[in-house]
Amino acid sequence: MKIKTGKGSVTLVVLLAIWSVSAIASLPGLAVSPILGDLNKVFPKVTDLEIQMLTSLPSLLIIPFVLLSGKLSEGRDKLKILIVGLSIFFLSGVACLFARSMAWLIVISCILGVGAGMVIPLSTGLIVDYFTGDRRVRQLGYSSAINNLTLVVATAVTGYLAEVNWHLPFLVYTLPGISLALSFFLRRSRSTPEPEQSIQMRHKRIDRGKLVGLMLFYFFATYAVLAIAFYASFLVDDYKISSSFSGVLISLFFLAIMLPGLFIDRIIRALKQNVNLVSLGLVCAGLLCVGIFRDKTMLVVGALLTGFGYGVIQPVIYDKAATIAPPRSATLALSFVMAMNYLAVMICPFIMDMFRHLFHTHSDRFPFFFNAALVFALAAVTWFRRGNFTLGLDESYYKN
Repeated sequence: MKIKTGKGSVTLVVLLAIWSVSAIASLPGLAVSPILGDLNKVFPKVTDLEIQMLTSLPSLLIIPFVLLSGKLSEGRDKLKILIVGLSIFFLSGVACLFARSMAWLIVISCILGVGAGMVIPLSTGLIVDYFTGDRRVRQLGYSSAINNLTLVVATAVTGYLAEVNWHLPFLVYTLPGISLALSFFLRRSRSTPEPEQSIQMRHKRIDRGKLVGLMLFYFFATYAVLAIAFYASFLVDDYKISSSFSGVLISLFFLAIMLPGLFIDRIIRALKQNVNLVSLGLVCAGLLCVGIFRDKTMLVVGALLTGFGYGVIQPVIYDKAATIAPPRSATLALSFVMAMNYLAVMICPFIMDMFRHLFHTHSDRFPFFFNAALVFALAAVTWFRRGNFTLGLDESYYKN
């Protein structure tokens, strides 16, 4: 079976290899989430700081290695970088299964962050190499959908595994072994050079102004929607709703992020220059729903609206990042943009705590109202700047 790429075709197994890399991009930090509450029992002498290091240090290491991988991809064989990153990721996951102390878990998780950081920009970089035009937009949507669906499924699976044995959640870190095996087919079927009429061929170097704009927009959008992932559980507890509902709410949020990726090309054709305006409107409405209503149904609606809006923004930003650089630098441009996701995850709680202090409030609703206000302000700017490359959609941008 052959899949058209816009500049030729690839076999189904090559496409599965590319998708498999997308599937593992969000795994770092996942395995420990269901067992954080039990680690004090597993390791009675462990401090809260050490538990926090188990999740924060790998994320901290991902950022520089995402950028390093992007830079190395300019002058070296991307598949070699991918194989090295997958190998480190996979072997670290295996090592986690045999760790017997918190110190070793922290060290291994940090090494895993190094491997994951090398792989993450290639999860989109490979799509940019193999696909172009509308087919690339579609594949970036699929990549985003696969990424988020894997996150939802793996979170549920690790939760059950944690009930059996605290080591078993780390099995999800061995999934890169599948990508490692499939990478053999990528080596056998190299990507075709970008056609001369491609937007990318108009650039001699990365357009730094547009790159900075995309980075800031992606950081802001990620920060805004993280209110659901970080603060929904506190709000649910404040509403005297069962704590298990917060897990359902967050899972639905990630499912909603996944959905637009399945038909992102159709959404773009329908909304055109209003893509980001409508998406920001959905995010704003979703955050307000969660902040205002105490009813379970409206909380679900809020989480779904927020996730769906973000799910449209994400692949569009990725595709724009690919078009502002020549083919050899596309992965580097993507690495800078993707690093913003991890930066937002790391500093979101600090930003929110700072504004809570400024407004002298500890309300569990504040993160949702405050972020909704910020999103509304950006949506208003977007209304007047729909022709802007970052906030809108240039007519010629997706023109074939």
